[in-house]
Amino acid sequence: MIDTRLPAGRAVRECIATMTEDHTETPRDWDRPGAYPVAPGIFRIPLPMPHDGLRAVNVYAIVSGPRVVLIDGGWAIAEAEQQLAGSLALLGFGLEHITDVLVTHAHRDHYTLAVIIRRKWGTRVSLGAAERASISELSVRTEWEAPRQVAMLRQAGASELAEVMLAAETPFDNSVWSLPDRWLADGSRIMLPDQRELGVLHTPGHTRGHVVFHDREQGVLFAGDHVLPHITPSIGFEQIPARLALADYLTSLALLRQLPDARLLPAHGSASRHVHDRVDELIEHHAQRLEAVTKPLAHDAITAFEVAGQLTWTRRQRPLRDLDPVNQALATLETAAHLDVLAERGHVRRLEGPDRLVRYCL
Repeated sequence: MIDTRLPAGRAVRECIATMTEDHTETPRDWDRPGAYPVAPGIFRIPLPMPHDGLRAVNVYAIVSGPRVVLIDGGWAIAEAEQQLAGSLALLGFGLEHITDVLVTHAHRDHYTLAVIIRRKWGTRVSLGAAERASISELSVRTEWEAPRQVAMLRQAGASELAEVMLAAETPFDNSVWSLPDRWLADGSRIMLPDQRELGVLHTPGHTRGHVVFHDREQGVLFAGDHVLPHITPSIGFEQIPARLALADYLTSLALLRQLPDARLLPAHGSASRHVHDRVDELIEHHAQRLEAVTKPLAHDAITAFEVAGQLTWTRRQRPLRDLDPVNQALATLETAAHLDVLAERGHVRRLEGPDRLVRYCL
């Protein structure tokens, strides 16, 4: 058990107590700077990202006593650090008051600003134990390498999209990929100030070491990128992808469905009232996708990119060609993930050719 308890200051408790009404959030403007109360002593703080596709990333400040614990850290850019400092100032705190950053997974928009804060203020950083392989490789790398998704896109028959992904890659800086101070085990508990307790749940899929944090007493789930309110998370988009990341993801969704329902506190988007409702939607989405990807298949084998081109995407049912190249790449990788699950189940055949392309057929 990790203990971050500190003496609680009465003045701070009284100040925070006046700011914990259950405000209804507007999904349209969820990325506006600020510190938004989502539960007693818990504030959602959106931080900017260098790319505008996801608009922002939420970190959550848990305040109880004279210190702050963050869920996720943000992307290591100056604008995000400044906005985090300004948002905490609204609550009467500074970056120096952050004792711990509990990170849901090892993506830049969640992990790297936590490393910068630790360097300046001695903050402890914790990460799911199953992220060790990816973060260890990143922390010792000395130069930029093409992400594995580039090779996966080429295998999927989307070589042009692979080049787009190469061009879009942010310059590598291994100084922000230092190892965490603590590895969090599945099922462990984290004690916070005033006897708050968070349960750590290993929820692989988005990454192999993704974890969520469950505050059973408050009835909230810090979901990271595992459950998002308006989009389906990318699957296996990490340094060392799992062999069947989608299968892991579906198992993780079923795990959350067995827990008591909770308020959803996602990494992207506004807070919503019911984890179960969104989990049900995600499970149904993937069930429909598993069925849809088989329809273009026949006895002639085709690539995941060709299958993706015969499907529609987003809630507006747009054809693949109408998406921007980055989202075309994500759609192709998602299609490959569904086809690989079906191949593992014996419903389709997966064929690797001498041209290194992977094709599928019935």
